[in-house]
Amino acid sequence: MAQLNEQQKALAKLIFDQCSTPGEVTTTLKKLFAGTIELMLEAGLDERLGYDKHDPAGRNSGNSRNGYGKKTISSEWGGSEIDMPRGRNGTFEPAAVAKRQRAQTALKPGYWPCAPKGCPQGA
Repeated sequence: MAQLNEQQKALAKLIFDQCSTPGEVTTTLKKLFAGTIELMLEAGLDERLGYDKHDPAGRNSGNSRNGYGKKTISSEWGGSEIDMPRGRNGTFEPAAVAKRQRAQTALKPGYWPCAPKGCPQGA
């Protein structure tokens, strides 16, 4: 079996429990990929705006969240439509996904926003 840590084994078990065919596994991985990218984009917008979603500190700040746009990105599992968060001033340049790019290469190498556990060393 591939070298997995405990969290990865737990995730693999959840996928195994929900999928009965390789096609279902692929569909699930595709959804997880898209969901992970969306979380990265949300974290990038939080960082850019300087406050978390629904935080009262953002009221009347001059730049706030302004909905989502759709974007299709490609990966090993096929195309995935993701929701790209927008800032009201239009100044949000997503660091995780390059604008006007559709391929997985649109994912900028080395970018990973700070996770709930904190920033990786050197970030």
